[in-house]
Amino acid sequence: MATPHTPVLVVGAGPVGLALAGDLGWRGVDCTLIEAGDGGIYQAKMDMVGIRTMEYCRRWGIVPWVEQGGYNRDYPQDCVWVTSLTGWELGREHFPRPNEERPPEESPQKRERCPQNFFDPVLARFVRQYPHVTLRYGTTLERFEEKPDRVVATIRNASTGTEETIEAAYLVGCDGGSSTVRQGLGIGMEGTPTLTYTTNVIFRCDGLEKLHDKAPAYRFIFIGPEGTWATLVAINGRDQWRFSLVGDAQKRAVPEEELRRAIVRSMGREFDFEILSVLPWVRRQLVAEHYGTKRVFIAGDAAHLTSPTGGFGMNTGIQDSVDLAWKLEGVLRGWGGEKLLASYELERKPVGIRNVSEATGNLKRMLSPRVKSVPPEMFGQGPQAEKARREFGQAYTEMMRREWFSNGIHLGYMYEGSPVIVPDGTPQPPDEVTSYRQTARPGSRAPHVWLSEGESTLDLFGRAFVLLRLGAGSPPVEKFEAAAALRRVPLRVVDIVNDKAEMLYERRLVLVRPDGQVCWRADAEPANALGVIDTVRGAA
Repeated sequence: MATPHTPVLVVGAGPVGLALAGDLGWRGVDCTLIEAGDGGIYQAKMDMVGIRTMEYCRRWGIVPWVEQGGYNRDYPQDCVWVTSLTGWELGREHFPRPNEERPPEESPQKRERCPQNFFDPVLARFVRQYPHVTLRYGTTLERFEEKPDRVVATIRNASTGTEETIEAAYLVGCDGGSSTVRQGLGIGMEGTPTLTYTTNVIFRCDGLEKLHDKAPAYRFIFIGPEGTWATLVAINGRDQWRFSLVGDAQKRAVPEEELRRAIVRSMGREFDFEILSVLPWVRRQLVAEHYGTKRVFIAGDAAHLTSPTGGFGMNTGIQDSVDLAWKLEGVLRGWGGEKLLASYELERKPVGIRNVSEATGNLKRMLSPRVKSVPPEMFGQGPQAEKARREFGQAYTEMMRREWFSNGIHLGYMYEGSPVIVPDGTPQPPDEVTSYRQTARPGSRAPHVWLSEGESTLDLFGRAFVLLRLGAGSPPVEKFEAAAALRRVPLRVVDIVNDKAEMLYERRLVLVRPDGQVCWRADAEPANALGVIDTVRGAA
């Protein structure tokens, strides 16, 4: 019998692998996705779907699925720092409930609270829409061999132990921090392997809010005499909670009885709760030395491991998937050049380093009371104690805002120096964290502008290159259209007469890639339009 073949074999059906397979399916590209587990999520490793990820969900048509994923959208989303739930409240950052929050000016979407136990099923449903995408749970990658023209992989059925061989044009490892694919390539990780050892406990307690006197919140951070020692998160906005006992760099197994005492300490009194699962894990600051080879790539946690402080991990990984998917499509369909897939690492690794570093900074700020020491009088009674709590709370609140307000990280990444971007000679803008200013400078995300009721410029991008002609009497683009046709590059020309769009895009002609990043702009067609097309398709 002939060896089965798939254009793309994706290993790992977490959110990054599911997003990659779903985006390939949405593009009409056949692929196979394998996952060692059964698809069940017993410890949600993420709970915030970032604003850029939600823009991709808008493109894929699954925003309602995310909104209806299962999280209680009426639940308050404040972040609070306390000595205990029945102790003193030191500070609070107010946020609207999910059903009340509105998109910011710079996007048609907003971030969504959708923990992994809700988000993974949404993405799996997205994948299953496409009959040309095969999703196989209970299947492990045993080994693979990269050849000049294909990848030969051995996979195993976890329940029967039966092995089979499958050939793929390309293989992508989205298989987590201990990635079999990354290890098979011999790629090391750079950075700090251990920031803290932490133990997560998912427990059930219906009506927990009635057991204390604090206003409901999404996250509580607990500050004791030793500094920041634990956090509590409303994992479904109803009756399930994720308690995280934050250790240090020393590995230590925490007995269940100690975990129970810690949960009771966080409440400040005895109460009844049911432990559903316990997960010890390690916060890391690591980025892979390389993101792949000619035919084998890594994405998500396989490529970068980050502290969850800031919610960058999964969202960075889904950006990896979207960057890689259109490039795989281009090469498989024959219009992508030899440099197109090589640009994946050149574009995404600097973003991985940036986001992982920012997450570690957020962790250090959260844990800073351990280093700076907590004023002991803060835990006493009287005017001096109240003054100490007020001063501590104000300083901690101000410091933590960098983590809570980070649209610059989610939207402002730039593919500076990419070989498939044509620079326009303008200086690189500041890489901000808490603020984000839209720009159509090549390498940046194409700006959002409302064109009509419910129609964003972002809705134009995804399936092809889009050449925007802005303003009345826009210049001709026949050279571009001819060049794209000659190279069989999918190109759509869109005319926009809109004052705000003209102001933000700044040029009369702007070329946007299928992933939604600007790759060229000018006020007139270049003399060598074919050269521009060859550059952006990776064949210059």
